[in-house]
Amino acid sequence: MRKVEYQICSRCIIDTTVPGVKFDNKGECNYCDLHDKLDELHPLDRNGSERLNTLIENIKRKGKNNKYDVVLGVSGGRDSTYTLYVAKKIFGLRPLAVHFNDGFGNPTAGKNIKKAMDKLNVDLMTITSDWRESKDLRIAFLKSSTPDLPQSTDLGIASSLYGAAAKENVNYILFGQSFRTEGIAPLEWSYLDGRYLKNIHNKFGTVKLRKWKPHDPGFNLSIFHMFYYTVLKRIRTIPILYYMNYVRTEAEEVIKNELDWINTGAHYYDDLYQSLMNYVYRVKFNIDKRKVNYSALIRSGQMKRDEALERVKEVYAIEDPKVIDLCMKRLGVTQKELEEYISLPLKTFRDYKTHYSFIRTMKLPIKILSKTHLLPTTAYSKYFECG
Repeated sequence: MRKVEYQICSRCIIDTTVPGVKFDNKGECNYCDLHDKLDELHPLDRNGSERLNTLIENIKRKGKNNKYDVVLGVSGGRDSTYTLYVAKKIFGLRPLAVHFNDGFGNPTAGKNIKKAMDKLNVDLMTITSDWRESKDLRIAFLKSSTPDLPQSTDLGIASSLYGAAAKENVNYILFGQSFRTEGIAPLEWSYLDGRYLKNIHNKFGTVKLRKWKPHDPGFNLSIFHMFYYTVLKRIRTIPILYYMNYVRTEAEEVIKNELDWINTGAHYYDDLYQSLMNYVYRVKFNIDKRKVNYSALIRSGQMKRDEALERVKEVYAIEDPKVIDLCMKRLGVTQKELEEYISLPLKTFRDYKTHYSFIRTMKLPIKILSKTHLLPTTAYSKYFECG
């Protein structure tokens, strides 16, 4: 293979360790260009405010005969907690909060969820995965030797939200993600596909997965299931923070004061399994996802580039040895077994059966569905501009 000369973006800290990166004649990367495009699509001016107000009015009108206007995923972390606060207190929506429990929840995040529900008077639906399935899938993805270690959780969260929306006859799902604070990860680091999960499970799993039911999907979210939820049930996904000037430090102060929220210790640390995953990312794949997150914060003026460069020189604090050990014990994985998984040849989703080839043929429909929110707004960017 041709050796790639190292280069880092002149604007953010995305470098040649990030798949799919390209640089223009100014030394800026294509991820910065994507950020600017999304910024234009979701302006924070008067026009943006009017579009947000129209969106909220449509959500209320669509849900006026239902108990809930929206389904909203909550993890107990900063972003989802603030999104819930905004939905209820600022926009006056009637959200059903949905929490996916896969056995690795941070106790601090759990307390945050309870306090938010009580103080906001919001109903909570907790969907607990079958521990045997969840455990088996995590080990299977370690054996697959791909970076998609959170696949089962990410897919489980998505299917839970769609299942809850279908059950309650709700047409909108809100989630607390923002390209201005998290960026968009390359496809090779975060590919999500129900067929992919099934193929990994068939190759490396040992526990039979439950079959799909519309209101109880389990770990099932293929193209067929997405067609059912998005086209037949007309369920739309709205990244509401895209339409707002979301500043993390300001949001954190709000939820601390209003909801007695406590910081879990790191971004995404509402899930303790992040500790083990980040360790494997670093030692096996040379992946540091902070480069994507910090770059987004740099672009939106919430972090200095020099500060970000200094931070990524150090091992991420989320790699707590005690928590890593706890995760391994819960999985029943020994240190020797983990080392064997880490030593396996590197692979990506491209080495397994997925829907990716079909998705590539659906470029125009996916672009249209993303713009109309029948697919996540960044679905098109993820599949066609980030890998």
